[in-house]
Amino acid sequence: MKNRAFTLVEMAIVLVIVGLLLGGMLAPLRAQMEQRRAADTNKALDEARDALAGFAARNGYLPCPAISASNGLEDRAGTRCANERRLGFLPWATLGLQKLDAWQHIYLYSVTPAFSDSGAFFRLDTPRDITIASRDAAGALVPASAQNDIPAVVLSLGGNGFGAFSDAGVQAADAGQGNVDEKANFQGDGRLFIARGQADNPAAPGGAYDDIVVWLSPNILFNRMLAAQRLP
Repeated sequence: MKNRAFTLVEMAIVLVIVGLLLGGMLAPLRAQMEQRRAADTNKALDEARDALAGFAARNGYLPCPAISASNGLEDRAGTRCANERRLGFLPWATLGLQKLDAWQHIYLYSVTPAFSDSGAFFRLDTPRDITIASRDAAGALVPASAQNDIPAVVLSLGGNGFGAFSDAGVQAADAGQGNVDEKANFQGDGRLFIARGQADNPAAPGGAYDDIVVWLSPNILFNRMLAAQRLP
């Protein structure tokens, strides 16, 4: 009896079935990988917030943004930050932290100028000028912090990377045309940031969103400063 070979049609059917099976397996795997990257980045941002508080407790002021994408030391000229642009790179070398998030983008950082002045250490009554907003269930912008109450913010621009900088300092193209809240985070003046839940739907209020934003609470900062006897 002769062996019967597969016909082209049968082989095509098998390939289609295998492709469907692989596709069904890859989608959950990609989702798990993204969840892991988000978790790793959240952890790193929490460490950055702690490092900022520790730096202030040690030195009496907060660091300036980094000199450049290749130099992670703070960009200081005398007692003030050298660059007037508020939003810059987290000074990872000065703080002893990771430079890149889990998507290989450089962390961004903004600091209230009065809190980074090494010539006039901030006090309990030093004004802050950064505000954090979010969105309620109806999609309206709502406060996530008191107005002009935050000393410093650190953020990752998430997996989609809109506006993010690579390790070499190259900024990604702004492909997220409807990502209003993400644009506010990387195109703003470093005074207002939007922190909200992730959304893949471009039609969601504020557009699709996967940024991760953390901020240094003045209460936590002052508590660390008092414990270090940096404040009266």
